[in-house]
This record gives sequence, C-alpha cells and structure tokens, in this order.
Amino acid sequence: MNQSSTSAESVPSQKGKASHSASKTALAVGAIGIVFGDIGTSPLYAFRETFVGPHPLALDTAHVLGVISLIFWSMTLVVAIQYVTILMRADNKGQGGSLALVALISSQLNKTKYGWVALLLGVFATSLFYGDSMITPAISVLSAVEGLTVVDQGLQPFVIPIALALLVFLFVLQKRGTAKVGALFAPVMIVYFTVIASMGAWQIFNTPEILWALNPYHAVNFFILDGTLAFLALGSVVLAVTGSEALYSDMGHFGRGPMRLSWFGFVMPCLLLNYFGQGAMIIDLPAEEAAQAIQSPFFFLANESWRLPLVFLATVATFIASQAVISGAFSITHQAIQMGYIPRLSIRHTSETEGGQIYIPIVNWALMIAVIILVLTFQNSSNLASAYGIAVTGAVTIDTLLMAVLLIGVWKWKWWYAVPLVLVFLIVDGAYFAANLTKVPDGGWFPLMVGFIAFTLLTTWARGRRLLRDRMGEVTLPMSIFAKSAKNSATRVPGTAIFMASNNAGVPSALLHNIKHNKVLHERVVILTVQIADVPYIDPGERCEYYDLGDGFYRAVLHYGFMESTDVPAGLKQLEKCGGEFDMMQTSFFLSRQTLLASDKPGMPIWREKIFAWMLRNSATAMDFFNLPTNRVVELGSQVEI
Repeated sequence: MNQSSTSAESVPSQKGKASHSASKTALAVGAIGIVFGDIGTSPLYAFRETFVGPHPLALDTAHVLGVISLIFWSMTLVVAIQYVTILMRADNKGQGGSLALVALISSQLNKTKYGWVALLLGVFATSLFYGDSMITPAISVLSAVEGLTVVDQGLQPFVIPIALALLVFLFVLQKRGTAKVGALFAPVMIVYFTVIASMGAWQIFNTPEILWALNPYHAVNFFILDGTLAFLALGSVVLAVTGSEALYSDMGHFGRGPMRLSWFGFVMPCLLLNYFGQGAMIIDLPAEEAAQAIQSPFFFLANESWRLPLVFLATVATFIASQAVISGAFSITHQAIQMGYIPRLSIRHTSETEGGQIYIPIVNWALMIAVIILVLTFQNSSNLASAYGIAVTGAVTIDTLLMAVLLIGVWKWKWWYAVPLVLVFLIVDGAYFAANLTKVPDGGWFPLMVGFIAFTLLTTWARGRRLLRDRMGEVTLPMSIFAKSAKNSATRVPGTAIFMASNNAGVPSALLHNIKHNKVLHERVVILTVQIADVPYIDPGERCEYYDLGDGFYRAVLHYGFMESTDVPAGLKQLEKCGGEFDMMQTSFFLSRQTLLASDKPGMPIWREKIFAWMLRNSATAMDFFNLPTNRVVELGSQVEI
C-alpha cells in the first residue's frame, strides 16, 4: 500500500498514514496466527532432538552453548536474512513460494537452453512440500500430546489415540472452511508466543551465562570438540527453522511489510527466548535432573502445576500450525493446477469474501490417510523427527539455487555481489541437507519417496498435456476455412454455442463432431479459450479478448492468474461485445473429452503414457472446473494417440 504523497502538514495525509499504520499492524497480527504456527511450534522438539535423537550429545555447558548458538545463527541466516530479508523481495505481484518464483523468472529462463533446469527445480521443491505437509501435522500434534507424559507417566498409552482423534477432527473440519476458526488463531498464537517467551526469559534471568551462545565462537567450538557429532547434530538443529519456506509461500496473504514486522518485532524474539531458556535450564540443573528434563525440555520449563495447561496450549498451537500447512497444501495444489502441473480437481470455496480460502477434498483425505499412517508407523515425535528435516532442507536448498538465478538472471546483480552471497547460503543450506541425508534409513526416505512420486506425477501431467495439444493441433482445421464451408452446409438454430478450446488456434474437435453428427450450427458460435498467466492475478480490464470471425463466429479468450478461480460464466459477463450479452438459458457449452490410446510414437515412455491416461480419466470435469451450469453442458468424445 502506498502512502499519500501530499504534504505532511495536511490532515488527510496524517489520516492516511494512521490508516496505513493500523492496517499494517492488523495484518501483522493476523500473520502471527496463520503463518508462524509451523516454526512457532518447533521449540517442542528441536532442542530436544539434538541431544536425545539418533546421535546423542553430552549434557555439558560446551555442547549446550554450541547447540543454542547454532540455533540462533541458523534462525538469523536462513529465516531472517535469506527468506524474510531477501526472498520476500522476489514477489510475483505480491505472491511467493517456489512455483511463484519459477513463474517470476520463467520469462527470462525460457530464452535460455538451461531454463528447464530451474523449472524442474521449482517443481521438485513443490513436490517436497507435500511430504512436509504430511509430516508437520503428525509431529506437531504428537509432540504436544506427549506432554501429557510429563504431567503423568501413566498417560503414555493414551498419547497416540488422543493425537489420532485430534488429527482426524482437524481434517474433517477442513470442508467447513477456516474463516470463523481463523479469527481465533491470532489471539491464541499471541498468547502461546508470550507464554513460551516468558518461560524462557525466567530461565535466562536465573542463568544469564547462556547468553554467551550469541557469540558464533561457541558454534565453531562445537565443531572443534566433536566434528562428526556436530555435523550430525545439524540434522536436528534445522528443525528450529522448519516453516521458513512457509513464510515466503504465504507472503501473498499478508504482504512482506506486515510479515517482517511480525517476525522481527515479535515471533523471532519469543522463539529465541524460549530456546535460550531451554539451554539455560539444562545448564543449571544437576546432571541427573538434566538427563530427565532433556526428554521434554519445553514442558519442563513450566512449574509442575502449570504443565497441564501448557500441554493444552501447545496442543491448540500445533492444531493451528497443522491447519496452516494443510491450507498451504490446498493453495500450492491450486497454483499447480492453474500452471498445468496437476489435472483439474474438484475445488470448493469456503468463503464468499476470501478467494484464497479453498478446500480440495482429494488432497485433504490423502493427507489425512498419510498422517494416520505416519503416526501409527513412527509411534512418537522423536522417530518422526528423523523423517522431518530432509523435505524442509531440500526445499530450502532449491530455493537458494533459484535465488541465484533470480539475482543474476532477472535482477542483473553483478556476479561479485551475487556469487559470494549465494555461496554462503548454499554452504549453510547444503550442510543441513547433507546432515539430513544421514537420516534416510531412519525415516528420511518417506518425504523423499513422496517427493519423487509427486514430481513424477507433476512432470508426467505437464509433458502429456503438451503432447496431447501437439497431437490435436496436427489435425486441426483453420477456423477461417471451416467458417466459410460450414455456413452453407448446416442449419442455423437460435441461441449461443460456446465451444471450449485448449488453444486459440484452429477448430475445436467438439465443434467438428457436433456439425458432423448433428448437422446444425447455432446463430452465435463462440470458440472460448481460458489462458492462465504467469502472474497471480489479472487486471479485470485485461480479462477478455474477442475477435469477430464473421458469419456469427467469434473467438474469445479469458485470462486468469494462477491464484484465481476460473469462473467462466462470470467472465462471460465482460464479453457482451461477442454478439450481445450471454443468457445462460439460451447458451450451450460444448466440451471435448479425449480418450488416450498409448502408442509407440516418440514422446513419453509407455509407462508414463499410462499414468497420464489414468490422471486424465480421474481429473475433474471441465464443467466443474470452469463453474459451468450443469444443465447447459454437452460433452463430445474423441480418441487421441500420444
């Protein structure tokens, strides 16, 4: 939002500034509830896992200071500098995330022979996100419910049933939308962050020597003392920055200014106070008590009488964090559909005012099944932690590579500025990713498997879609020739016929089949193409294009951004110049439905062709995707070899 450029002494300017400040503050508060839940619940397990994970560390001052120093500098470099300061500048008309970043630089990359590499990197980062969105609800809710065992060890048998009940309830809740529940998110998360910061601050007050961890010397000294263990510990330390990629992906909902205000002004200080407080507590406790407390240091920060309320608060916070990740999976799927990497799916809007609040049933239930399997298979949050980091570090490393392309290829930074900066982040992110590769046998295989399956499906659909269009284009009749021959060979009937076409050249197969079998043409025939741009939103004034082809034939194009819903009837209201307004009761929509036949033609291996054919058969109909009136649609089929 731009501030007024009028004189600072004028009253309207002062009101404008006050309004701008108020709106920015309101957005910053909202971001605390929606965006920062994932990274905000990391203190439940990140510090603990570095000491009791697959490669335990000694509970002495040097190791505690080393781990806390690593957490502090990781949060500073990866989250504060790389994502919040640099990558948030790389917005695609306000939108962020790997796909939005690829769309932003694609116009430059497509001109080079290596453009496809960056494109595939962005798709793979998106694929890894699906693995992350499965693990985050499982580990977050499970780690919070495990706090019950700190209150009473006898509650251990109830941990998994309670966690599963909460998770199932979370996914069932999705179809109702999050508008009403979302209003409670910010207050709850503000209370949560305030509580964990207060607990940490009290421990720091009692043991101020933990503040020496601000000195990076202690992180370096950790590697000097135990080089191998320090490297392996990075695989757990990185859990403190999980959710950093979500900050970039959710930028479009709140804007970079409010999110930076939330992060630097509230969230980051609260998190660091809690992490330093956990370290201070372990240093201060006797060895025997420290060994017990490190099993769940987050809950041991609270007095015994306050641990049960803290378990409840942490559970609600992880519920919110999981909700944000699931909503992110819906949003990234919607982007991928619009950009041609996923087939059409049934998408339901859960809010009449917020277009971004959507619900995708197949994604929701697939995530729920995966989460239930994860909880039942891994049994506790420590085991799940082994599977968690690799998806996050993989996505962060890919974002760093894309950032390098952005700095040099799009922003045209001098290489002596860009290369050293990128190398620093690659060394840090690469070290975290390499450390997490050691976890592959212990569970890290799961997000990688999910990522590779999703990557195969996404790239197969994109490739098959291009081949399908090419094959259909080979036999397409030019529209000018068809219009001249058809006007005298078919009976014209009242009304409007709209033939949906995947490209804006040639005659749609549905139109050819209609005149072949029915021998009629409507008075007004519109060939309509929906095109998705490489930007999130399209200016309403640029929504429509139309061309009068003569003899009652028109060609029209509706443009949408990859964050917008493709509501064709609404778009047609702006196309009244195509022979007058569109009366839905006098308008018929004709759709082409292709049946694929696998062939030996060069294009894709047979196994990928069969996958593409399966995806095409199970995709949502164009009628649902384009929001067409159900009683005004006619489908005409054809067979195509690819």
